[in-house]
Amino acid sequence: MNKKAKGWTILIVILVILIGGVFLFWEATHGNRQLVDLKNRFDRAYITLPNGEYIEGKVSSWTDYADSDVVQVTIDGKTYLTSYVNVILIDD
Repeated sequence: MNKKAKGWTILIVILVILIGGVFLFWEATHGNRQLVDLKNRFDRAYITLPNGEYIEGKVSSWTDYADSDVVQVTIDGKTYLTSYVNVILIDD
């Protein structure tokens, strides 16, 4: 491979990495999707607390964890870490 072809190959690889990084950063900082989640966006949530109280509000962010039933939901600036059994996520 000549120098010009190597240069173009390196440039293309760098551009792909940069564009992918920008995409992941955008997804992580805009909306309430998970890092690489492209379709699950939730607007509201209902959470049942251990004392029987219910929390309802607009979801600003949420995260679930692989191989677990744990979900973290942020409503009105307050973050709740609970089981999916205690949460209803709604997409309006």
